[in-house]
Amino acid sequence: MHMQFFGLLTFAALVAMSSSLCGQQPATAAEPQLAKPPTPKPEDTEVWGPEPKVVTPGASDPAPPSDAIVLFDGKNQDEWVSAQDKTPAKWIVANGVLTVNKAAGNVETRRSFGNYQLHIEWKIPENITGSGQARGNSGVFLASTGPGDAGYELQVLDSYNNKTYVNGQAGSIYKQNPPLVNANRKPGEWQTYDVAWIAPIFNDDGSLKTPAYVTVFFNGVLVQNHFELKGETRYIGQPFYKMYDSAPIKLQAHGDASEPISFRNIWVRELK
Repeated sequence: MHMQFFGLLTFAALVAMSSSLCGQQPATAAEPQLAKPPTPKPEDTEVWGPEPKVVTPGASDPAPPSDAIVLFDGKNQDEWVSAQDKTPAKWIVANGVLTVNKAAGNVETRRSFGNYQLHIEWKIPENITGSGQARGNSGVFLASTGPGDAGYELQVLDSYNNKTYVNGQAGSIYKQNPPLVNANRKPGEWQTYDVAWIAPIFNDDGSLKTPAYVTVFFNGVLVQNHFELKGETRYIGQPFYKMYDSAPIKLQAHGDASEPISFRNIWVRELK
């Protein structure tokens, strides 16, 4: 009995020693070796080309940069036509300012644009009269898709202590989105819109592929933050998209009885 037990102990010890020796054997050449990942370097995420085109900024922020198309520099209306019949624009140019001629109707650019950056300055006359939508009403149509008020309107209005519906005040995308804040200056002072416009894209069958987006700074204050438009802006009814390729920029001669507003220093940069 004692000898049998001793033999079992000896056998167990030999098995344990054998397992230990097997575990200490080096890996054979046939076993795969995992490659160590390379150490990340700053250069891994550096992009060196193509280099952005060099553009010389204007002497001040409102001045047109070197690649801008100047639409109005205070001298003439050569870049503008009647939105109704494409004849030369008949608004009033005096003292470096373009003033609305309400009897002549809307004007639009001779050229058509897709995506762009726009700078435009406007002024409500100091002696403005009227109230609500009948007080310094106009509009910058970021894409004019037809005569009249067809297109996509960024509202112009005297919204300095002048109550109206919020998606119709200055800085709104008309009847679609109010401005984030009211950044109006008082009548008689120049106001500025700086706009980034991303035009809608359509499929071959006319259906919408991607919507339009707009970002607007009003007197240096963000009032539209990459807003997605629901379609063309409409006075009555719901917005909708209709196919177009590129379009002029249109300025509105609104038919209200208040004194006409003025524009100056208008330029655009085409974006690819």
